[in-house]
Amino acid sequence: MNSTDPTHAPLRDVAQSPEATARYLADIQRVLLDIGKNLEILAMETRVHCRGTHVEGDRWYHARLRALPVERELKNVLKHLHGLTEGLEKSAYKRNVFADEVKALPGKRQEKALAKERKKNPQPLQAAPESGERGHTDQNSGYGGPTSLYDLEEGKSA
Repeated sequence: MNSTDPTHAPLRDVAQSPEATARYLADIQRVLLDIGKNLEILAMETRVHCRGTHVEGDRWYHARLRALPVERELKNVLKHLHGLTEGLEKSAYKRNVFADEVKALPGKRQEKALAKERKKNPQPLQAAPESGERGHTDQNSGYGGPTSLYDLEEGKSA
């Protein structure tokens, strides 16, 4: 496609590949984390400056009270930035999960169809072979098998 094409979207290719989406979101996250470091430094410097700004007639706590709204807003910005970076991680993970589910879906549907078919047409149970010999009975049933050592010997000799 051409970049001058009005139907071309630059992130369409990225959105179609889970690996490309993860790389793109990781790049954005790196940029945001760098911005976050700068904002943390700005918040500390703003706090020092605003709390150090005293006006004549102030009590010791007036500068701190005036600085609190500014500090609170910078703290909120940092909190939202951290939430944004966590959201980017989560969305990359969910994108990979989506791709895995899409790949597994045909197999799941095939299994479901087979289970439905088995439910509609159950296999007839095979009757146990009826033999009159004592030694050839089912050993796992707990009934009808040898009851003593003498019976075991009879089965071997027969």
